[in-house]
Amino acid sequence: MKLDAVQQAAQEQFARQSRNYGRSHILADVSDVTAALEKITLPQPARVLDVATGAGHTGLHFASLGHEVTCTDLAAPMLDRVREAAQERGLTVEMRQHAAEEFPYAAASFDLVTSRIAPHHFSSPESFIRETARVLRPGGWFLLIDGSVPDDEEEAEQWLHQIEKHRDPSHHRLLTPRAWTRLCETHGLRVQSAELRTLKQPDLEWYFDTAATSPENRRIVRDLIAHAPAAARAAFRLAEEDGKTVWWWPRLTLIAKRS
Repeated sequence: MKLDAVQQAAQEQFARQSRNYGRSHILADVSDVTAALEKITLPQPARVLDVATGAGHTGLHFASLGHEVTCTDLAAPMLDRVREAAQERGLTVEMRQHAAEEFPYAAASFDLVTSRIAPHHFSSPESFIRETARVLRPGGWFLLIDGSVPDDEEEAEQWLHQIEKHRDPSHHRLLTPRAWTRLCETHGLRVQSAELRTLKQPDLEWYFDTAATSPENRRIVRDLIAHAPAAARAAFRLAEEDGKTVWWWPRLTLIAKRS
């Protein structure tokens, strides 16, 4: 598997940090997935592909609903975490190691493709969307949940990009709802809804620890926060609570359907 520099950085980062993404991680709360499913009609069972599955929280949730799930990730240790969690819960999922930009599956293989809190690490979001559209059957669904930034907030987006890049150098880019919608529409995925909701990040230190941010980069991030422009302070509601830096990161839930 030949990887570009962005893919290699993500693979190395999440291989190192795989044990930080277990049941106590914030992503173990799949209420956002449950809410999205109210807008999606699936056969029973459906064939589900969860791309960049991480510790498998999303894929295992679909497996618990009786669907046939394939969990994929670049980092083999992450797939080890999925295997362990599946065994603990008595669930069966298929696991495949591959990049998000190229899938080893035939066209029209899946009823649903999901990717949650991962696409900002992808080296080519367009390739990911193209492959998603290819492997979805006609009428199949795409669910994307990821960090995002409001449309037309360029200064805030640039500031947040610097924060994320220093906190976790494997970060690539957050896309706006408009940018994701354009990619989907270009490749035959008709967007049904694209909603931004804010999620409180209650502790900067936890955020550092999850990514094993270096001491130097922690200093840089703290300085960026101290000197954040007004646009960023407003967009992300930066604040201090009980001596902790807190903020509200926008999270995009996008649902699209294959034409």
